[in-house]
Amino acid sequence: MPSEMKSEKEDKKDEKKQEIKEEEEVKKEPPTPLAEIKGNFVLIDRAVSTLEPRFTHRVLRTLTTLVKKIDVAIIRNAIEEVYPKESATKTTLLSWLPSSTTEDVDMQVDSIPTSATTAKPVPITSEPVPEIDIYLRLLIINQLLKTGGDISKAKDLSFETVKKMQALNRRSLDSIAAKVWFAVERAFELGGDLAEARPMFLAAQRTAALRHDDDTQASLINRLLRSYLAYSLYDQADKLVSKTTFPASAGNPQYARYHYYLGRIKAVQLNYSDAHTNLQQAIRRAPPATVAPGFYQAVHKLFVVVELLMGDIPDRSIFRHPVLEKPLKGYFEIVKAVRTGSLSQFQQTVLKHATLFQADKTHTLITRLRQNVIKTGIRRLSLAYSLISLKDICVKLHLDSEEDAEYIVGKAIRDGVIDGRLVHEKGWMTCGGAGGVKRGYGAEVAETFSRRIGYCLELHNQSVKAMRYPLNAHRKELADAEGAREREKELAKEIQEGDLDDEDLGGEF
Repeated sequence: MPSEMKSEKEDKKDEKKQEIKEEEEVKKEPPTPLAEIKGNFVLIDRAVSTLEPRFTHRVLRTLTTLVKKIDVAIIRNAIEEVYPKESATKTTLLSWLPSSTTEDVDMQVDSIPTSATTAKPVPITSEPVPEIDIYLRLLIINQLLKTGGDISKAKDLSFETVKKMQALNRRSLDSIAAKVWFAVERAFELGGDLAEARPMFLAAQRTAALRHDDDTQASLINRLLRSYLAYSLYDQADKLVSKTTFPASAGNPQYARYHYYLGRIKAVQLNYSDAHTNLQQAIRRAPPATVAPGFYQAVHKLFVVVELLMGDIPDRSIFRHPVLEKPLKGYFEIVKAVRTGSLSQFQQTVLKHATLFQADKTHTLITRLRQNVIKTGIRRLSLAYSLISLKDICVKLHLDSEEDAEYIVGKAIRDGVIDGRLVHEKGWMTCGGAGGVKRGYGAEVAETFSRRIGYCLELHNQSVKAMRYPLNAHRKELADAEGAREREKELAKEIQEGDLDDEDLGGEF
């Protein structure tokens, strides 16, 4: 009984401890954006003092989610709390922020806890490290781009931030600088002046290569490739790729973008196999579809078109993905038209989704699929007809003239797409079937079949002969088996009656 009482008390104590732990976990709330920014200040300061860039990388990993949660009031509070009261840097940073409204002031007042009103805050006397200044400028640029109303202001702040980074020339700024260059490109792209930033990117890329700054170099190569491709300067983009080496230590997001840009360049240059390889690498290295859906969709759109240009049909599961189902609807209709070989359906689909393909910059590549559709249609006709006129081919494939049909059919025969022969004088095409298999059963085919049939019949006869046995041979075996059974019964009976001695049983056995 006492042991049972003890076990019940211990169970109650364990349940209470578990309830207390659950209550503590419920009470733990995620930090506010302002507290998160302050924690990032501490990590940046530690990275500078210990010369460990991993702390800065931890700060930058949360940049995308942090930008979505902050607003002007939160950035202003962070600047006020980290800089001294009479700081020139503080005044400069605050000047880039939009003017505060009454709502912002109310938010600032509400964010102060009641205990903080009674305790006197410790005055800040020293300036923070310059990396914190650049980090705050990065937050301000992203905030201006998020609102969308101050693009020109974001461009001016980007220019000033780049000049300040180059004047400081600190290696502890390299990781933050890579993110700053991305924000600079975004500001110029939204302003419609991306070409103006290209000389600045080229100069910064040369400097980063000389300093072996891999993060900044990888970011700037992607910025330049995006700038060239935005203006369809594929030759210059190809020269940049051939004359630069992408850093091997770059992160997966940078590598994913680099492979995507390479895939676009190779696809335009008709190098579909290399483009397919690069796009596969981009898909593998890309963030999850829920984290970066836009990039995931852009890569798969180009991937589907390249697979069609290679003569393959994309996997149907791609078009069932929840992130890709709606954006790839037009591409799925193109796949169906190419697969069936219907030129009219293909042309109608291209006209229907022309605006989508032009926005995705895949319209030029999709127009190249016309030859693939015609080849598929000719292959289907060669399997259905042994003899067909060029006029009927024009009607069925919706071609313009018999001369076009003759040229296309001749090229398909030369490329090995179909096995046939053109008769120019009579204006028809004789088909021998795909894969070199002849339709008619001539003398050679009949001889081959008779030889195979004779071999099969001979094999059957030899097998039947090998299975024959002498007549009544099994009866002798049955008699021997019955005699052995009777002897066993007699032996067992004698053992039971005890008539056998040790010598009969084999001695000591």
